[in-house]
Amino acid sequence: MESYLTKSLIPILLAGSCLLSTYSQSVTSVENSRAIEFPDIPGYVSLKCDLHMHTVFSDGSLWPDIRVREALMDGLDAICITDHLEYQPKRKDLPHPDRNRGYELALESAKGTALMVIPGAEITRSMPTGHFNAIFVKDANRLNQEDALEVFREARNQGALVFWNHPHWTSQKPDGVAELTEMHLTLLEEELFAGIEIYNDETYSDEALEIAREHQLFLMGNSDVHGPIDWSYDVSKGEHRPVTLVFATEKSIPAMQKAMEERRTAVWFENTLVGDAEYLVPLVEQSLELSRTGEGPIARVDIYNHSDADYILENLSAYTFHNQPGIFILKAHQKTPVWVKTRETLDSFDLRFRVLNAFTAPDTHPEIKLVVE
Repeated sequence: MESYLTKSLIPILLAGSCLLSTYSQSVTSVENSRAIEFPDIPGYVSLKCDLHMHTVFSDGSLWPDIRVREALMDGLDAICITDHLEYQPKRKDLPHPDRNRGYELALESAKGTALMVIPGAEITRSMPTGHFNAIFVKDANRLNQEDALEVFREARNQGALVFWNHPHWTSQKPDGVAELTEMHLTLLEEELFAGIEIYNDETYSDEALEIAREHQLFLMGNSDVHGPIDWSYDVSKGEHRPVTLVFATEKSIPAMQKAMEERRTAVWFENTLVGDAEYLVPLVEQSLELSRTGEGPIARVDIYNHSDADYILENLSAYTFHNQPGIFILKAHQKTPVWVKTRETLDSFDLRFRVLNAFTAPDTHPEIKLVVE
């Protein structure tokens, strides 16, 4: 026979269990709702990466395990802890001769998750060199040396990839215009860096994009976050950290590095995509799912947008629409009906659009084609 105590505890335990379950579902829901989502494209997986961030091991304010937790909440596939090699403002409180320590702690924290943690460091020099990130390094300690050129050569010896950070940073370029100096030309001549940030934190550079196009550099967009990520981006208002999309043959660190070496990257920030048409066009097209209902001279086409981008489309088709103007928005994760005035019943037809919030060059937008069956 059950005791009075047992009978009394059962409802309390059940209530507590339900409350814990509800809380757990609520947390999961919040995390899922903030996860950055883009589809894979034919032949490649679309990896969402933030490869420039700081911890207490340089001038950041958080321990590396928090960076891992934030990345998991944002649905990222890869991060890189890029603490400054030379700039160590916390050395009195947190002396650490091992420049690999932040990476090691983040890697340990990410065990058992799908998050890839990339080893890296930020080369922190005044102009005319500036700041660069070396990622996929073997030993960051060996990069901590006086001669700037030797640092880059050591990164190359380790098989690392190096990209130029915020070349438009007003602390080093007061006019905000990214420009190559003689030092940068030397680095390019020796093939000592291969990428460039066109977006950093909340700043963008058309000039950096032009430099990338001229010198065949891979594109980067990163948060460069120092404090909590939610202090910089208000998720409740739909804001998100900038990310670099890496189009790799599989989700692995070697495949990711190879993709970057082959310039298979794009940048996603605010509500904007920047990259080569070769990757942006399939990315947008794979984001959209079409279904047709009804027949006749006006065909209803429902377009479901599976991505996080609100695509701003300009109609380039041979048809006008019965319920949309020539420029309209496909909201993220929503279905948008488009009534196409075909004027006769067609078995199939094409819809063509220019994607106005995507750029392949400072003034150039990619164009997509959607086939309606």
